[in-house]
Amino acid sequence: MKTDLPIEQIIPELRQLFQEKDTGVLIAEPGAGKTTVVPLALLEEPWVAGRKIIMLEPRRLAARSAAARMAASLGEKAGQTVGYRVRMDTRVSQSTRIEVVTEGVLTRMLQQDQGLEDTAMIIFDEFHERHLQGDLGLVLALESRAMLRPDLKLLVMSATLDPAPVCALLGEGARWINCPGRTFPVETRYVSKPPSEQIESFTAQAVVKALAEQEGDVLVFLPGAKEIHRTERELSNLMLPAHVQVHSLYGSMPVERQDEAVRPAEEGKRKVVLSTSIAESSLTLAGVKVVVDAGLSRASVFSPRTGMSRLVTLPVSKASAD
Repeated sequence: MKTDLPIEQIIPELRQLFQEKDTGVLIAEPGAGKTTVVPLALLEEPWVAGRKIIMLEPRRLAARSAAARMAASLGEKAGQTVGYRVRMDTRVSQSTRIEVVTEGVLTRMLQQDQGLEDTAMIIFDEFHERHLQGDLGLVLALESRAMLRPDLKLLVMSATLDPAPVCALLGEGARWINCPGRTFPVETRYVSKPPSEQIESFTAQAVVKALAEQEGDVLVFLPGAKEIHRTERELSNLMLPAHVQVHSLYGSMPVERQDEAVRPAEEGKRKVVLSTSIAESSLTLAGVKVVVDAGLSRASVFSPRTGMSRLVTLPVSKASAD
């Protein structure tokens, strides 16, 4: 089913690329539709020959959401033509042709069956996030191509990646395609926080201002669950209107609460979603018109002194904020 998303304009070029080549890179801005349109657009290509397409998503929520959206576009539920495999949750069947998986799942699949004879293509979505397991998955897929499956097609997708080094890694003949353009105009406003004010209090006030000045739902990025809960308390103290619902969204939450947070608001209601970077990529929250970014993120940093990694709070990069 064709959509009006920007990615549709390069689908013919992408199909042509994989008729001629086995590897490629796709660069498309957030919201272009690459995650949910590309796998379905390639599924009936002759080289697929009835086999599966596996798509890697770095986060479990994004994997489940992408599978659900693709299944819905086919008038199905996840687990039929489109399914997913994430830690402690799998929805696939004998009829599944597209499997959306997380990084650890893909690594195990390639370690257990390096040939992946029932798979025509592996798609690495949001590859710019660069996690160890994702990099290992690509290495194992390249080894499979070199030793067992020269016909296995590989597609790397990203919003911000420099395609030239990845094409070099994929091997001679790899090409890249760029899909420019956002689906909507974006206005960016920078607001300075007084040094004495807590980030949670300042963010809560920014949310209240956004609700008063703009329509639609508000998505708020905070570095971690602790800051999310504090901001939620600040918002409750500010007495939001009764029709505004506040939801939290982070990785360790129960699946049911994550699904509730990403579900569209009920008619006549508005939502404020307080999220970590889990909602930063491969996830579209319907109804969101304003994004408030605290400008901080939690990252794992290796310490040569202790030989261990630890979580630290760091300013986000401008590329990430944009």
